[in-house]
Amino acid sequence: MLYPILTPSRLLCDLSGVWDFKLDNGEGFEEGWYKAPLQDPMTMPVPASYNDIKEGVDFRDHVGWVFYQRKISVPAFAKSQRILLRCEAVTHHARVYLNGQLLCEHKGGFLPFEVEINEALKDGQDNLLTIAVSNRIDYTTLPVGTTKSILNGGMPQSETASKGNNPNFDFFNYAGINRPVKIYTTPKDYIADITVVPEVSGADAQLTYTVDTVGRGGCRVEVLDREGRLVTEAQGTAGVLTIHNVHLWQPLNAYLYDIRVTFGSDVYTLPYGVRTVRVEGTKFLINGKPFYFKGYGRHEDTFPNGRGMNLAMNVKDVSLMKWQGANSFRTSHYPYSEEMMRLCDEEGFVIIDETTAVGVNLSFGGGANFGGQAVGTFDKEHGVQTQEHHKEVIRDLIARDKNHACVVMWSIANEPDSTSEGAYDYFAPLFALARELDPQKRPCTLVDVQSGAAPKDDCVSSLADVVCLNRYYGWYYGGPDLKASERALRAELDAWREIGKPVVFTEFGADTVMGLHDTTPVLYTEEYQVDYYEMNTRVFDDYDFVIGEQVWNFADFATSQGLLRVQGNKKGLFTRDRKPKLAAHYFRRRWHAIPDFDYKK
Repeated sequence: MLYPILTPSRLLCDLSGVWDFKLDNGEGFEEGWYKAPLQDPMTMPVPASYNDIKEGVDFRDHVGWVFYQRKISVPAFAKSQRILLRCEAVTHHARVYLNGQLLCEHKGGFLPFEVEINEALKDGQDNLLTIAVSNRIDYTTLPVGTTKSILNGGMPQSETASKGNNPNFDFFNYAGINRPVKIYTTPKDYIADITVVPEVSGADAQLTYTVDTVGRGGCRVEVLDREGRLVTEAQGTAGVLTIHNVHLWQPLNAYLYDIRVTFGSDVYTLPYGVRTVRVEGTKFLINGKPFYFKGYGRHEDTFPNGRGMNLAMNVKDVSLMKWQGANSFRTSHYPYSEEMMRLCDEEGFVIIDETTAVGVNLSFGGGANFGGQAVGTFDKEHGVQTQEHHKEVIRDLIARDKNHACVVMWSIANEPDSTSEGAYDYFAPLFALARELDPQKRPCTLVDVQSGAAPKDDCVSSLADVVCLNRYYGWYYGGPDLKASERALRAELDAWREIGKPVVFTEFGADTVMGLHDTTPVLYTEEYQVDYYEMNTRVFDDYDFVIGEQVWNFADFATSQGLLRVQGNKKGLFTRDRKPKLAAHYFRRRWHAIPDFDYKK
């Protein structure tokens, strides 16, 4: 799936702005709100999550449908082309109407979808665009919703539990049109997709390319360097491009070529970084050299945007990460915006690209039916019913992100129930699908939850190319006794050594309230957070197969209300408005002293 851009053959219109908006009263569809202008609407920015934009608990915690609406016009001269409406992310369910006609429906809140709108447009007048959005989550959605809260010992939360919308995950269920809505055009004969796979041999690179086209026309593919000079070219919709003396895309030292494809009258330019990725023994190799992951788990989370795209904060976050000496992050726990992925290509950040599969674990919060009979996560009748949708997400994620140099690994899920009965049968087909679909054959992982199970009993040990561990020794497990926590962490790593795979710590952290200090470090103080990280990283340094550390979290973020959360999760190295805690300075010193390559020889 190609990112929409303005080219000599393609128009592009961003519909970002202030739209009309209305919460559904339960009868919006029956009353035909999508057929005519909304009555007594409120204003709502697009893109943004709607939850924090207006005041009141009934608004913030609304469950169900909402309606967005605006008028659109398309120039008459564009009618000779294909005209497409593209939604970058609508969370979590969407119904798109134009002039009262249902154009499409979509399930999944973090990946794009699009629909051709030529036939539904009215000539010579404004057209009414309505996008209905539902935030409902349950056992069939990703992320997963349950009937109980994971933050209050599994007890129902009165307002949302009765409506069946409790997140089985520890971040706020922000919803709405979270990323831009765009209109773009292509010629009738057009470039549908481009796939490029790099191979590097010595100083040269071979790019095997495929161009998917619709219609008739000749195809030319050109590679241009950063200065716009032609490097190499080829004819046809499939072939090999050879680049002599190639400039490799390197972590924090990015180099992007432009691959310009011309098919008939259609033109599309793909920014492309040449690099290789593979796992060898317990090493993770980028361009043939052992890489060490330094960075974070993150969230797309800002105030008041919520999960809504925030370009200014994206750029600021990359600046802060570079200030710290970080080189990577994971898109926890969903695919991030295409704008962020393109920025990471340009800035040289290394990405573990994660699906929306968070909450595929019914043991959280004391079990899915706390106070009653527990249900196994993969129970065929009563457990999660997400596998087919999970496959859809993997297909769409790889289709969107397959050409990004920044993406070096796919994360199939975050903290699933990977040790229980049925886990292997659930996940094995998903790993196989990702490996089949990815033309670059990147490594795949599954981010492992701290369950106490032995590595040999965890399906991650057999399915993953790289073992990614979320571990909280010294916080949820063993805190505040850091000496006992250190012994337990070392004992677990001794067991993982026998598996013979590289290990990345994708989460470790301690909640810390900014400005809370004490001479003797105690829980929630900035001093305890530093001591916690010093202990964990000291252990990591002693194990040669640990090839990365990604702190949880880059910045404080919003969650559902619960006794363990004080206005959100406070594990950030930075506050939600990006002010550094003491631990941010600790990692700045540490990460600048650790090379990106050959840290553990």
